[in-house]
Amino acid sequence: MPENHALTCSEAGAERSLIVAPAWVGDAIMAQPLLARLRQKHPDMALDALSPAWVAPAFSRMPEIERVHLSPFKHGELALKRRFALARELKGYRRAYILPNSFKAALTPLFAGIPCRIGFTGEARYGLINRRHGLDKASLPRMVERFAQLAQEPGTLLTRPVPFPRLISTPEQQAATLQALLLEEDVTANAPIVFCPGAEYGAAKRWPVEHFAALADALGQEGFRIWLVGSGKDRVIAEAILALLPGAIREQCRNLCGETGLEQAIDLITLSRLVVCNDSGLMHVAAALDRPLVALFGSSSPDFTPPLSDKAEVVRLNLECSPCFKRECPLGHLDCLRQLLPERVLAACKIWLT
Repeated sequence: MPENHALTCSEAGAERSLIVAPAWVGDAIMAQPLLARLRQKHPDMALDALSPAWVAPAFSRMPEIERVHLSPFKHGELALKRRFALARELKGYRRAYILPNSFKAALTPLFAGIPCRIGFTGEARYGLINRRHGLDKASLPRMVERFAQLAQEPGTLLTRPVPFPRLISTPEQQAATLQALLLEEDVTANAPIVFCPGAEYGAAKRWPVEHFAALADALGQEGFRIWLVGSGKDRVIAEAILALLPGAIREQCRNLCGETGLEQAIDLITLSRLVVCNDSGLMHVAAALDRPLVALFGSSSPDFTPPLSDKAEVVRLNLECSPCFKRECPLGHLDCLRQLLPERVLAACKIWLT
């Protein structure tokens, strides 16, 4: 590495740095402890993010981030001309922390002339990354640890413990969200339980509709209100859950999937009494908001990206065929989630409801 780059990368003090964000909401939340460490290490450092639009609201709820630039690229898209155009808008940054390990993620900081480009070597990124960290998966088993490592000098051991991710939701933001969705009365009467029945990655991460319905019925009989929260893609799933409920229980539920953006979902989860969710981005949101949480794992594993909270209860079966990390069950039965019965999940919920 040229000497001037080494000097630039080691300088502290007032400067503006760019965080090149991951493409998944949960991964983005795993980056917040890195931001906290950078601000602790360099109090005068200003931090901005370059983020896909669907992830950007998570960064807007991190106090360390001052500005979010939107990255317009689809997953896997090279689009060199557009990357050069975006790079012109990113001139003046001294450092870029490049969180994804892909070749493409490192191109825009290079085109922008950012002198210090920090990340793991990744996909043959020699020259693109000039402050390179080698990835030892055994010593950094969790994603949150790998991101936090980028705040340190390459080759040094990670300072532990790594704090849990944290997001912000103010009373003013919560009040605005409740008013926009006409939910003030719901919260006043009874703090709701939030169900997050979707999982963007695929069906192999989704607890069955009939199991969610059985859990909603059991909780509804005890007088709890339930909000179903997720993206527009999750609305059909939520409607299928509600269709299985008796009329009186259905009246205690509200399908909010597709009616909120991520920022509003953050506010709703903050107001919840308990969150029940699949292994998804909203699971990490709930953990980062320190809400009581029951997280359902089937085809995936909590070893790499667990819900990072002292109030999270992970429920899983540990079948021989899981985790397979597939989007669809390769055996066609989804037993890792179908055999995870509502009674067991209800027992986990009652840990936080009593």
